[in-house]
Amino acid sequence: MVEMSAHSRQGFQTSGFQTSVDIARQQPYVVAPLAGQKRPPSRHIDNGPLHGSIKNPTFQIIDDDANPQRLDFIRPQVALPKSRLIASEIRSAAGSVSGQNDKQQRADPLLQDATQGPLPSLKHPKFGLPSSLVANFAAAGVSNIYPWQASCLLGEGLLEGKRHLIYTAPTGGGKSLVADVLMLKRIIENPSCKAILVLPYVALVQEKLKWLRRIVQDVGKCIDNDVDHDDGSGSNRWRRTQRSIRVSAFFGGSKTTASWADTDIAVCTIEKANSLINTAIEECTIGDLGAVVLDELHMLDDEHRGYLLELMVTKLLLLQHDIQIIGMSATISNTELLAEWTNARYFISTYRPVPVDEHLVFENAIYPAVTSRQLFQTISKLASTQGLSFSDAVPPQRTIQTSTFRELSNPMTNAMVALSIDTVTKGFGVLVFCGSRQACQIQASLISEAMPDLSTLDVDDMNKRLDILADLRSLPSGLDPALETTLIKGVGFHHAGMTTEEREAIAQAYDQGVLKVLVATCSLAAGVNLPARRVIINGARMGRELVGPAMLRQMCGRAGRKGKDEAGETYLICGRPDLQAVCDLLEADMPAIESCLAPEKRGLKRALLEAIATGLVSGQEAIKEYVKCTLLYRTVDKRLSYSIMNSALQELANEKLILKNDDESFAATQLGQAVVSSAFAPEDGLFVHEELKRALQAFVMDGDMHIFYMFTPLQVAATTQIDWPIFRDQLEELDESGLRALQFVGVQPGFVNTMVQSGGVMKENTPEQVTLARIYRRAYTAFQLRDLSNEVPLPVIASRYRIPRGGVQTLAQQCHGFAAGIVKFCQRMGWGMLAAVLDHMRDRLEAGARADLLEMAQVTYVKGWTARLLRDNGFRNLRALAEANPTDIVPVLMMVNPRKRNQLHPTEAERYAKKLLAKAEVIVSSANKIWGKHTLTPDHRMDLIFGFATYNRARYAARLGRVKLQS
Repeated sequence: MVEMSAHSRQGFQTSGFQTSVDIARQQPYVVAPLAGQKRPPSRHIDNGPLHGSIKNPTFQIIDDDANPQRLDFIRPQVALPKSRLIASEIRSAAGSVSGQNDKQQRADPLLQDATQGPLPSLKHPKFGLPSSLVANFAAAGVSNIYPWQASCLLGEGLLEGKRHLIYTAPTGGGKSLVADVLMLKRIIENPSCKAILVLPYVALVQEKLKWLRRIVQDVGKCIDNDVDHDDGSGSNRWRRTQRSIRVSAFFGGSKTTASWADTDIAVCTIEKANSLINTAIEECTIGDLGAVVLDELHMLDDEHRGYLLELMVTKLLLLQHDIQIIGMSATISNTELLAEWTNARYFISTYRPVPVDEHLVFENAIYPAVTSRQLFQTISKLASTQGLSFSDAVPPQRTIQTSTFRELSNPMTNAMVALSIDTVTKGFGVLVFCGSRQACQIQASLISEAMPDLSTLDVDDMNKRLDILADLRSLPSGLDPALETTLIKGVGFHHAGMTTEEREAIAQAYDQGVLKVLVATCSLAAGVNLPARRVIINGARMGRELVGPAMLRQMCGRAGRKGKDEAGETYLICGRPDLQAVCDLLEADMPAIESCLAPEKRGLKRALLEAIATGLVSGQEAIKEYVKCTLLYRTVDKRLSYSIMNSALQELANEKLILKNDDESFAATQLGQAVVSSAFAPEDGLFVHEELKRALQAFVMDGDMHIFYMFTPLQVAATTQIDWPIFRDQLEELDESGLRALQFVGVQPGFVNTMVQSGGVMKENTPEQVTLARIYRRAYTAFQLRDLSNEVPLPVIASRYRIPRGGVQTLAQQCHGFAAGIVKFCQRMGWGMLAAVLDHMRDRLEAGARADLLEMAQVTYVKGWTARLLRDNGFRNLRALAEANPTDIVPVLMMVNPRKRNQLHPTEAERYAKKLLAKAEVIVSSANKIWGKHTLTPDHRMDLIFGFATYNRARYAARLGRVKLQS
């Protein structure tokens, strides 16, 4: 750490005024106890009345002459809240209370075979894996593999990378391991090869990145060096060992500085993977690619992103390079068709290591899911039968007592709470899926009210929960009040409206068993891997739509934790109006995957533009061969596919994205090249082009609003719901420059006032109306981007525009990728000056700060509002942060998320302060590293120059055959 200057140690002495840090030190803020000693009663501070029955909390910063940096803490006495609701009992059909003996232990023949005999080991020579990789798998808990995995891997040509593979297996059945082994073996045995692993969501990319880096740690890889030398063995090449396989993540908004050349395995979202492949084709480096893994292959059918997956596979098939394609999913039914399309081997497994019992819950009664059709038929008969009770006609497996609590009067809610508490009392974790973000919070609150009293909780478990609360409270966005009341009882919720940090903290706490119940929307089922002993699906509707068979399979697949549970259970709670639909759903087959390049989805148009712009095809026959490689060609009449192709080519030519040469070949125009390089869809690229052309004529440079509008992602704006009174208020607060910029792009204040007064909705029946609606949505969203870049705290923005905090954060993340695309578009069009202006604003968007804070915003945990507070309170620049004492930074971090003293839970105070102190230490350390790069001494510079010169001389000598370089 840089030694602290005398001025810095004096603690921000100013001339004639106090900074907010000075004022903070005079306040009883809660900070970490470093001394660990109680103060005499005379030093206590009266904090006034607090909520609950917590008495006399005394937390304070002690800043006296004897020990100016000592932080003190007095532990309060805490009365823990008691449960307000009592969950209903679950009884067997015979009337006794449900217990351990009620669990159905289904004997899976495959499981019995697997447990009775030895499982195949990854050490076996037939797999050919290096011992270091096998050891890493073993350290991660994977020493042996299931028989189906071994059979799949040993398929002809797979381990050698000579055949493609398409396979399906149930969720939790071990699909990922097969792909990991094939991909890593390919990378290790072919040192020049790279691999791309494609996942649909950022959370999955981040999770897989951590896993792969753990698995490849210290795994040796031989690299051929381009140096001619006869070492006596007859070979004129020598090999050195690279001690690690480089794994990098690529997704929108990521901060990685890695490039395609810097990585061996690229873990990507769908969009980034397609962009990487396009760049590799255009730059003629596609030969470096050795394997492409497509996880969640059923995303081929996704109406928004599926065509990108099909584009990737189509391009790889047309190239006919030595690139192994590996696709997997748990929810596809036409595996054989996909295998024919890719000329791959296919494998179907139904094995699941943990057996799962499925149930239907209807009107406080539990039935086996396999009898759902019989149940519906009986109910239909009862509707026309007099004098016959439902329970007599259809005896349930178990019953749930009716609750006397008003909050649990709804049978579905009563069943959800009863099943959740029943799971927790048996010592297992439960995952509850519900239909909306609001429902997540309501249902989590209800379950927490019925959880066992905290007085029965182990002290260590309580401390872990308090640590989670302290972690969340120390975030810039602060702690959600709804989470504050549920987490302490061991219940969390998870949905897209939360910030990334909140979702990660909650998911990790549940995975570690700190939280016993997690209530989530269905997006979690396709996101991070969080299995549970019991999965409860509270209603078959997610939003307004009935959940599909594939998503239901995904949610149910979370039941059963390999290595921790011996069984899994799923409970689908159903209301009477949806009973028939649910019965149909339980019996439905998985949908067949279809092509997304059909005319109504317009995917083939982008496919052809990308292929032509990257130089993959040009002539008519080559384009036909390209179309033959699509899934579309396999699923529709051949003449129809060529008709769609010709129509798409004509549209591209009419829009001046491609042009036809005299020899009947096609080439991309400059505009077409710009659209592809920026990763825009053709329609989006044309819209952006028109707006940028207008901007070139009269770009509003005396303010930022025009740039914020240009950087607003089209995808986000498409789903934005405009609150017209808020829109009007923001317009009225704009300065002359900002108003002029929005009027220039097409926003009329008079129209906004009309919408406020009428309460109407914008019409989108014609192309002109669609374009106008897009302009207004982008302008409204641009206000949020402006606030983010002007250091407005994220919770304030969420409150100002009445949107979830996670929505604001998602906007910021997606904006980074879109802004990069805009800059590339300008560069390809030859608009260098405009690209330079926009590129500068990209830095501000990433930092969430004005230009004067860009340097400081490079520091870990220092973004936006945090950077401004640090600057305003004495830490004027990067050097000041590097020289700071971490304890001086703690009061400033408290101001990032200010709370009144009587709102702070006393039992969390010590932990909260420790978290802030730990963050302050990271901030100082990060500032030191960055500052050190900027301030190399002359001696250091000479050492570096001398080192590079020595290396270059040695390399030159090696080329002449005089010496052999060492790695």
